[in-house]
Amino acid sequence: MKYKIRTILEGEDSLLNNFLYEAIFVPPGISPPPRSIINQPELQVYVTGFGTKKDDICLIAEIDNKPVGAVWVRMMNDYGHIDDDTPSFAISLYKDYRGMGIGTAMMKEMLRILKDRGYKQASLAVQKANYAVRMYKKVGFEIVDENEEEYIMLCRL
Repeated sequence: MKYKIRTILEGEDSLLNNFLYEAIFVPPGISPPPRSIINQPELQVYVTGFGTKKDDICLIAEIDNKPVGAVWVRMMNDYGHIDDDTPSFAISLYKDYRGMGIGTAMMKEMLRILKDRGYKQASLAVQKANYAVRMYKKVGFEIVDENEEEYIMLCRL
């Protein structure tokens, strides 16, 4: 399947709410949470006012001019927070487009952009049971901390 990765366009920031919901890991056999979960403050930190800070960067993956995924970074005190100089990642793809290499391509492109802009590292948090842990390791992230449910991962650029 042919896809394109591009920078988010002005006025598309509302897409991030959709992708934020898609980013929530739901283990097999568990019902997804209600969509309203994204309104919780600990999740809104990923999207509120996105594009208003210099460290806000977002890429969109699209197929046939239709957005199917997003990866975005910003300085925020989120689950994967390392320090105030390390941008945190969020990434998601609609279910029908997972496992095709699109997420890996988005991650690699975002890491390239961050390195080009002079960042030294990037972080993320991921639930231990999430299949994406393998992909994150493949693109250069390593586990630097963990709690009961999540790994905190860091990629040095």
